[in-house]
Amino acid sequence: MGRLHADEVEIDADLVRRLLRAQFPQWADLPVTRLASGGTVNAIHRLGEELTVRLPLRPAGAGDIAREAWLLPRLAPLLPLPVPEVVATGVPGEGYPMPWAVHRWIDGRNPVEGDLAEPELVARDLAAFAVAFRGIDLPGGSPAHRGAPLISEDRETREAIQALRRTDEPFDADEITAAWEEALAVPRWTGPPCWTHSDLMPGNLLLTGDRVSAVIDFGTVGMGEPATDLVPAWNLLPAPARQVYREAVDVDDATWARGRGWALSMAVIQLPYYRTTNPVISANARHVIREILGTSA
Repeated sequence: MGRLHADEVEIDADLVRRLLRAQFPQWADLPVTRLASGGTVNAIHRLGEELTVRLPLRPAGAGDIAREAWLLPRLAPLLPLPVPEVVATGVPGEGYPMPWAVHRWIDGRNPVEGDLAEPELVARDLAAFAVAFRGIDLPGGSPAHRGAPLISEDRETREAIQALRRTDEPFDADEITAAWEEALAVPRWTGPPCWTHSDLMPGNLLLTGDRVSAVIDFGTVGMGEPATDLVPAWNLLPAPARQVYREAVDVDDATWARGRGWALSMAVIQLPYYRTTNPVISANARHVIREILGTSA
């Protein structure tokens, strides 16, 4: 991946080794390897065979380190899939200005849209996770990254649609706008806020064999409405498995429609921003837009 953000910090294996030598010398001699990733918030390095080092790329992601350190051990026993284990947290140093973390390694591979051997099994695994998440009873939850009503994304979504008009992307901006306005017209969530992951992108999931084996990024977690955890229906699952997911998550028509709106907004915002710098995210964004514009389900 190239540079993703204007305010991105330079991170390489040498920096990771210096930070480890200064703060966690017991791991300083382990091999350090940058992992290829479509992630946009952190640089991930594998540390030996059992650990990873997670460093925020920019100040906007720095708060995730403390949030995940507090949340993950509390959420782990309540969820049906493994989540990261924070082994240690580091402080700024060696010219790196933000906190950082060491996690336990989890085996697996990221799924790819359109390339699932058993999509209905994946749909059931993700639905079980989403249902368990919204049923969590854990005090102290702050608003999720996408915890506000869908209308809160209106300005940024419309600006991104205009940005797409200025590219050579093969999408009809008026058609995207119509789909977005259709989502905004859906009744808002009136239930109490519930726990939501709010970023179930393929890059935040791991597969082992043909099944989902872990969810690996919790920086966006908090309280909101359940629609934000419906986005895998469009960013990963083909149409038949989408219906399996819908039945398994058991939400009403309005919540499903808002989930479709969240998936569209996320993709439309991502595409002009990452189209030349992050091929994983931009390919997924194009997939989502095609899926939504091609179906009303």
